[in-house]
Amino acid sequence: MARGGILRRVRNALLWTAAAFVAGSVLSVLAMRWVPPVTSAFMVGSVVAAWKDGDFGYRVDYRWTPYARISRHAKLAVIAAEDQKFAVHPGFDFESIDQALRDRERGKRVRGASTISQQVAKNLFLWKGQTWVRKGLEAWFTLLIEGLWPKQRILEVYLNVAEFGPGVYGVGAAAPRFFRKEPARLSRNEAALLAAVLPNPRRFRVQRPSAYVLRRQGWIVGQMNALGGAAYIREVERQ
Repeated sequence: MARGGILRRVRNALLWTAAAFVAGSVLSVLAMRWVPPVTSAFMVGSVVAAWKDGDFGYRVDYRWTPYARISRHAKLAVIAAEDQKFAVHPGFDFESIDQALRDRERGKRVRGASTISQQVAKNLFLWKGQTWVRKGLEAWFTLLIEGLWPKQRILEVYLNVAEFGPGVYGVGAAAPRFFRKEPARLSRNEAALLAAVLPNPRRFRVQRPSAYVLRRQGWIVGQMNALGGAAYIREVERQ
């Protein structure tokens, strides 16, 4: 076969692969606007990691909970802790990204700049890591999520797939596990404590909170008040 024919076949195969990926990702994200995720990439990854370590009894605790059955305090707490511009940004907090880049250039400790939308994208569809390929895919899925879902749906999915402890995913599992109550009955302080461990739920614990976690819990409660409480959540729900 001539060289030109081989190159043409390779090009066509790449184009078809790209088209299939775009169509598949768009349809998957669109479907999840209404259909609760059965699992997430991070949940699957945690099971695989446990099996590799020989822990074949490892189980994921994940219980989908509709938005209406989640405490208003839990909704506000994760926003206060993780993404205070959630109601107004288009999926990316460019100001925080610029600050993180400046801090890196100065050799300072870099704080996370991922929005709730970005965290939903990587938790649902991607693997852990910092490669440029993964970052590019994260940006793609973030754009799809912001374009195809209302803000309320993004917050609902985040509250269901975020990890609050080893193998404990979502407030539907965390509320009964840590506080022996339904997610709708979480208090402000309980919600803030759950949000306080989000940076590293494998290190920080809800049941035995360190002094750092307790300080962070207090800070989150203050930020919840500063955001305006229920008024901020109503703003999210209007979008």
